[in-house]
Amino acid sequence: MTLAPVVLAAGASRRLGYPKALADLGGQSALCRLLAALGGLQADTPSASEASGREVCERPLVITGHHDREIRAHLQPATPDAELAFNPDWSVGRTSSVALAARLRPGSDLLVCPVDVPLVGSALMRHLADEWHQLGAPPLGWLAPFTCPRSGQGRRYGHPLILGAKLAEQAAALEPDTPLRVLRGRAAPLASVESADMAILDDLDTEADLRALRQRL
Repeated sequence: MTLAPVVLAAGASRRLGYPKALADLGGQSALCRLLAALGGLQADTPSASEASGREVCERPLVITGHHDREIRAHLQPATPDAELAFNPDWSVGRTSSVALAARLRPGSDLLVCPVDVPLVGSALMRHLADEWHQLGAPPLGWLAPFTCPRSGQGRRYGHPLILGAKLAEQAAALEPDTPLRVLRGRAAPLASVESADMAILDDLDTEADLRALRQRL
């Protein structure tokens, strides 16, 4: 089975005032940070991955929307290995971007990474991919990370997440403004993996969010 990393960067970033994908985090854009973290999944050659029984990892797919022009101008010179795709239905929600990714990566499981969580590291990406392999890459599966911020508190789920190929395909049959969690209710299995990486709970949306992220670098 093939694992396809997908970065969702189609939103208007109205509260931030400029593309959050291009927000500077320690001299690197939020988008380039995520792509660098995903680069660890590409370390093995396809032949080595197939020999070990692991998923072959495709090159990252970046779904753009409102800021397509700015993101292309920024990304193409910096990371030529990433593929960009414009989502004409970007304004109605993330489900339309997942549906587009499923069409562009038919038969692949999707590692869905919103650009809102730019500090997630390569270790978590690898952890998710390894857990997905252990689950047998279920076609209707859903795998999400969770953390327990404080002792005694319940689980808090975050991103990125992995959708099995057949589950991802169902996004195309949904109305574009349908919340992605609808697919969660259809998952078989609905799986999770614990992570100590608090970055899974981030939500880059405002200048205050950006300042908080910068303080953690």
